[in-house]
Formats: sequence, structure tokens, C-alpha cells
Amino acid sequence: MRLDKYLKINRIIKRRTIAQEVTKAGLVKKDGRELKPSYEVKPGDILEVTYGRRIIKVVVTDDLKYHLLEEIIRGEDDEELD
Repeated sequence: MRLDKYLKINRIIKRRTIAQEVTKAGLVKKDGRELKPSYEVKPGDILEVTYGRRIIKVVVTDDLKYHLLEEIIRGEDDEELD
């Protein structure tokens, strides 16, 4: 399944167009590498998604759902992450 569709179907990001924009902006990573919207998601992938002030890390399960590994919500006083 395409990454943008995966993010939308699993409600990680509400709309597919937003998922495409976030991915194109380099805010979805796997093993530190930025992914494209057309990346084929596979079970076992660990994805890091930065969306607004949230950073979530999920692992893709065998049924193409996800399991949340970590969620960070940055406050206004936090430094920007690169």
C-alpha cells in the first residue's frame, strides 16, 4: 500500500492530500531517510511522522495497521528539531 494512502486509511493523518504534502516535505522517515508518497509500506517498517507539533513513531503490523511506539508533543518553548 502507498505511504500516503496508509497514513490516511489508518487515520494517522486525516486527509490523503495532507499526507502527500507532509511526505513530500520530508516529514515522514524510515531509518532516518525521507520517504516519498509512493513508498510501498511493508509489515515491520518503523515510520517516524512529524506533523505539526507531534512526532510519532509507529511500527507497521502484519495486517497493515500500526502499533504506536512513541509520541512526542513539542511545546512552544522547545527548540526546533532538524
